[in-house]
Amino acid sequence: MAGGGPNDKSSNERPSSTAPSGAPPHIRAAWRTWLSALGTDAEAAAAAALAYDSLPPEARDAWLDALCADSPDVDVPAIALYAPLLAVESDPARRERIETAISSDEHARSGSIVAEAQALRGVAPDGTHTCVLVAPLYLDFVQVLSCRYTPAGGILEVRHDPLRHSGDLAPIHEVDGVSVEPTPLRVVVEELAHAILADKRQRRQTPSALTSVAHLFAPEVDCVR
Repeated sequence: MAGGGPNDKSSNERPSSTAPSGAPPHIRAAWRTWLSALGTDAEAAAAAALAYDSLPPEARDAWLDALCADSPDVDVPAIALYAPLLAVESDPARRERIETAISSDEHARSGSIVAEAQALRGVAPDGTHTCVLVAPLYLDFVQVLSCRYTPAGGILEVRHDPLRHSGDLAPIHEVDGVSVEPTPLRVVVEELAHAILADKRQRRQTPSALTSVAHLFAPEVDCVR
C-alpha cells in the first residue's frame, strides 16, 4: 500500500512513497488519516495529484491497489480519493480503472457534485472589465479564475486557483479595487469570448489558464445561470 504523510505532521503533506501492504500499523494509520483529508482539504488533494504525478508506472499501480484495499475503511467518497489522480493520469488503462472506481461511487451516481458555475463581474472607471468564475470540479471542490479584460481589446490578466474547497471561499465583493457582483454566466462568457477573439486578431496567445474553463464556452452554457 502507499505510505501516508509523515507522522505527526499536517494532513496536507504529500505521502512520501509507496510501501508494501504489510507496512507497520502506524504507517497504515497515517496513510488512512491522510486519505481522510482528501474529502475537504484542497491542499491535501493538490498534494495527492503532485505526488501521484511524480511516480513511475509501477508505483502508480501500487497506489491504486492501496486505494482499492483501503478506501472501504475511510469515510470519504471514492471520487475524492481518485479525482486528483485522474487530473494527472494519461495512461488509458489506469484512467479507465480510476474512472470505473469513481463511477461506482454512490456519491457520484447521486450527483453529489457542485451543480453550477458562478460568475461575478464589474467594470473599472477606465473601462477595464473584471470577472471571477467559480467552476465546479467534484464534491465541494471548485476552481477559481479571475480575469481583467476588455471585450474589444483582449485579455489583460488571468489568475487561476485550480483547486479550492468551496467552504474556504469568502464572499467576493471586490477584486483589485473593482466592485464585482453576481452576473449571468452567459454574459461573462460572451465577453471573454470576444476578448479571446480580439487577442487572436492581434496574434496574441490566449492565456493557458483559460483552457481550464473551456467547457463553459459550450453552447449549453445558456442553460447555466
